[in-house]
Amino acid sequence: MTPFGERVRSLRDAKGVTLKQMATDLSISSAYLSALEHGKRGQPSPQLVRQICAYFGIIWDEAEALERLADLSHPRVTVDSSGLSAKATELANRLSERIGDLDEDTLDRLLTILDAVPPRKTVGVRRVAGRRR
Repeated sequence: MTPFGERVRSLRDAKGVTLKQMATDLSISSAYLSALEHGKRGQPSPQLVRQICAYFGIIWDEAEALERLADLSHPRVTVDSSGLSAKATELANRLSERIGDLDEDTLDRLLTILDAVPPRKTVGVRRVAGRRR
């Protein structure tokens, strides 16, 4: 599951809407919506994110938060560490090898560490079949 898919599912549950009903209301297939929720499809289009926001009456900060989750929800990510330090390359490779072995507490600790570091730039991250390169 992706962060975006998890949030959409919680919004559906809170509103008491079935996946099939939401898909029908948004004029998308229920198979696509299910795959999106479960992280089996890439990031949703910005238009679909806006449709989902409108569907749930989400505005302002909450809409921006959902857009950010969509940006962070591509299930296959490639990290380009060329030009970075040897340690950065090692970290990227070790993380790719071990991410499936990390428990929720460890993931939370790593995310907290990353949140504490201000972003420099988005160069160096390429999403496979994604929008940013």
